[in-house]
Amino acid sequence: MQEPKPKLGIVDWGIGGVSIYKLLRSSGPSVPVIYFSDTGVTPYGKMTRPQLVARMNSVIAFLGSQGATHVVVGCNAASTVVPLLTPGGMKLTGVIESAVAVASRMRPSKLALIGGRRTVLSGVYKRAFADRGIDVLQRIAQPLSACIESGDVGSDKLREQCRNILEPIKTCSHLLLACTHYPAILPLLSEFVSAETVFIDPAAELVSRIRRWNLNATRRNGHDRFLTSGDPAKMKAAAFQAFGVKIAAVENATI
Repeated sequence: MQEPKPKLGIVDWGIGGVSIYKLLRSSGPSVPVIYFSDTGVTPYGKMTRPQLVARMNSVIAFLGSQGATHVVVGCNAASTVVPLLTPGGMKLTGVIESAVAVASRMRPSKLALIGGRRTVLSGVYKRAFADRGIDVLQRIAQPLSACIESGDVGSDKLREQCRNILEPIKTCSHLLLACTHYPAILPLLSEFVSAETVFIDPAAELVSRIRRWNLNATRRNGHDRFLTSGDPAKMKAAAFQAFGVKIAAVENATI
């Protein structure tokens, strides 16, 4: 039997994973991508663990039915349950492993992290860094991703939220962005930390790991597709406002 042609699935509750998609596309020819935004359901960070596991398994199965052979979970909240998922033969990775790896290599003297409530309270980062002998200061930055998802990347309200979130950790040597939405407001975040603070965006490390799956080709078999369980028009607008990515068409998908 002929092996299926590789296709990469990227899943996020919203458009945060578009930051991964953008970097993947900017670094040269690659496998075709099917991106799924799940804004039609309760935010992943507000689901119970059993609900999140069930939803992620349904989404991954759906991506498999659309031809995905490999899946990236581009959401930190959803990535906290990746070890519990059943990918059904597909290769699967979340963003947390890449984030821990790249941050650890930098040997930070004072590491801090901002992320969603589930990501922080799960303790997954705290435990992973403790295993490497690294302490991490964590701050819940829950409002930020919702603002970015709505197209807000620079309002006075967003600026004040950033100030309040970052004030206790403003002298950190390194700041890990534990949400794929946050790179969209990097200039704003940099206003409220030390000029010496190094921001850590794990997207580049994650893309490197995707590359090691050896999916790339000089000619791609198929085109990229964008699907959402929510509002296609809002997804297109948010992806452009946050990351400057113009999506030609978004399909509505019910799972």
